[in-house]
Amino acid sequence: MINAAVLGACGRMGSLIIENITSSTNMQLVAAFDVGNIGRDAGEFAHVGNLGIQISDVKDLETVLKKTQTEVLIDFTIAGATIVNAPVAAGCGVNLIIGTTGLTPEQRAVIDEAIRKNKVRAVISPNYSVGVNVFFKIVREAAKYLADYDIEIIEAHHNQKKDAPSGTALRAADVISEVLGGKEYVYGREGIAPRGKEIGIHAVRGGDITGDHSVLFVGNSERIEIRHMAHSRQIFAKGAVRAAEWVCGEEPGIYNMDDVLGL
Repeated sequence: MINAAVLGACGRMGSLIIENITSSTNMQLVAAFDVGNIGRDAGEFAHVGNLGIQISDVKDLETVLKKTQTEVLIDFTIAGATIVNAPVAAGCGVNLIIGTTGLTPEQRAVIDEAIRKNKVRAVISPNYSVGVNVFFKIVREAAKYLADYDIEIIEAHHNQKKDAPSGTALRAADVISEVLGGKEYVYGREGIAPRGKEIGIHAVRGGDITGDHSVLFVGNSERIEIRHMAHSRQIFAKGAVRAAEWVCGEEPGIYNMDDVLGL
């Protein structure tokens, strides 16, 4: 049985992840962290009843991880928190599942170095949905044959999402850019903005949209649109727990969902 802990345990994603951990036959929750609701039972927020696991202050991360013998920590928080907490967890020998988006290249470099230095395992992905990762694969194949088409990426999320564009949209752009040997990204357009050979990336924020992503390959007289729509955050939580179960059996290193899914 894998000992798992969750950061941001009282949030929407954290509570869903805890719910999925409780239904796993290979994993058990041993710790939960947040910046508020300290001392309350983690099961209360996941609507799974009393688990006997109290919410711990994230300031006590190192102490609690060691005390509970946590093997894997799942983090879907914000960049400013992940950059602090991931190195602490790696320093405790704890494996990492990171779904935080909006990390800068500098922040990602610090996290990667901590993982390698401490010889732990990690899956870092902007999206843990099985469908989205198949979506990336389809987009990659399409780009091979549609290099001379105009390429636009449109993403839509709920009005509480802090970063834009989404990590998933950026990953889709990176996948295409890798195939085409490097592309400039243009984020939205305003005023006089003639189109060149760039990839256009556009963000929509409104209501409770879980997550929609479209990639358009537009030629003369035709358009191919590849789209993924998320109807529930459960797909991300299930994928994160699947990744956590998988990574604990691998060699130390940094992985992504392609590795987890065998894509």
